[in-house]
Amino acid sequence: MSLVDRRILVTGAARGLGEALAHHLAGIGADLILADILEAEGRAVADKLGATFHSVDLRNADSIAALAGKIDAPLHGLVNNGAIATGIGGVGFEDVEIDTWNRVMEVNVRGTWLMTKAVAPMLRQAGSGRIVNVASDTALWGAPNLLSYTASKGAVISMTRSLARELGPDGIGVTAIAPGILTTESTDYVPRERHAHYEQGRAVPGLQPPEDIAGTVAFLLSEPALTLTGQVLPVNRGFVFT
Repeated sequence: MSLVDRRILVTGAARGLGEALAHHLAGIGADLILADILEAEGRAVADKLGATFHSVDLRNADSIAALAGKIDAPLHGLVNNGAIATGIGGVGFEDVEIDTWNRVMEVNVRGTWLMTKAVAPMLRQAGSGRIVNVASDTALWGAPNLLSYTASKGAVISMTRSLARELGPDGIGVTAIAPGILTTESTDYVPRERHAHYEQGRAVPGLQPPEDIAGTVAFLLSEPALTLTGQVLPVNRGFVFT
């Protein structure tokens, strides 16, 4: 798989899955633009990979628009990976704080929409643009005590399907991946029993590092992946089948 001569924007690239994706995509020739609210960490990743970095706050529409204004067209791919995932679970739906719910929806749902809207003209100009939205298999099996996050990722899946219909006539493919719990900083707070539930329940038992998913994302950003537009791939080693 090669992404040489394809310019790709990855949000939430400062650490975790986003950082792993950046390393993989850079290794197969992508011209990378990385974005994150964690500026120091994001710049360090970009410097290591010879990529461009821009700070962005996915809760702020002006910040997203400013980021898009710094990108030269054409843009061949967007990975909507930026999200709030840390410290928002572990309580029943009746105890979810309204502020937590609003923050998660603003970043995970509205941020994904606004980022896609901001760069869509550049993807159209590329003629073969690809969007990969990072959802979660929690929205596929209904993880308990994680309602705001699960609801937000269910919305991302629904948006993926709708966007695929709207952008398909422009030759733009839109897909989503739905990982399970990955071994990243964002899942350190998850109770050990939930990790064990995944490890033992996968068709291929064990942990899942973020690097496990990078090859799938690379393919979905390629030109041949257009045939998969609108699909949601549960890249979770067989924890959930669809």
